[in-house]
Amino acid sequence: MSRRSLVIGLTGNIATGKSTILNYLTEKCAFIIDADKLGHRVIEPGGPAYDAVVRAFGKSILREDGTVDRKKLGKIVFSNPLDLGRLEKIVHPKIFDLGKQEIAENDSPVIVLEAIKLLEAGLMSTLCDEIWVVTSSLGNQLRRLLETRKMEESEARQMIELQPPQAAKVNQADRVIDNDGSLAELHAQLDAIWEDLKRRYPRRVTTLAR
Repeated sequence: MSRRSLVIGLTGNIATGKSTILNYLTEKCAFIIDADKLGHRVIEPGGPAYDAVVRAFGKSILREDGTVDRKKLGKIVFSNPLDLGRLEKIVHPKIFDLGKQEIAENDSPVIVLEAIKLLEAGLMSTLCDEIWVVTSSLGNQLRRLLETRKMEESEARQMIELQPPQAAKVNQADRVIDNDGSLAELHAQLDAIWEDLKRRYPRRVTTLAR
């Protein structure tokens, strides 16, 4: 863990609105580490998980240029929990290593590690000083997937059902952010949390944006 930075782990199930919160934190000059992007890096050709993923799921998941077709891989793993578990067992340790490295190399006052499987990935949560969990109703999750990702409802429901219950994340949270209200209500929650951070960690976050 970085001694210079406050490391916040941000998580929540799919389509709970984590991106909106990341936008807010970016405006506060927090440095964002997106575990999903780290996951893309580890399965690039030459990446630390590439060979193992190809061995596990076959060359049919590759494009002509040898890169992993994430849509093909996604269709496989999101239709079978066992396959999803196999993939996560391969990539999560490599994502952890990259995340740890990025935190160690960054001296921003606040670092936010955003990961949908932050708590399920074992070691990932140990990198964080606080765990923030974003929650939302099933109806709002579905609406966001249909509107922003243009998914079919059956596909959206399947993705939601494959994830752990939100309560399992809430039980491990230092802070819970309810994202079922308006944007103004969400910002009010975040403003209050931000002020509390400055009170609780005055030596570590002396240069926080207002």
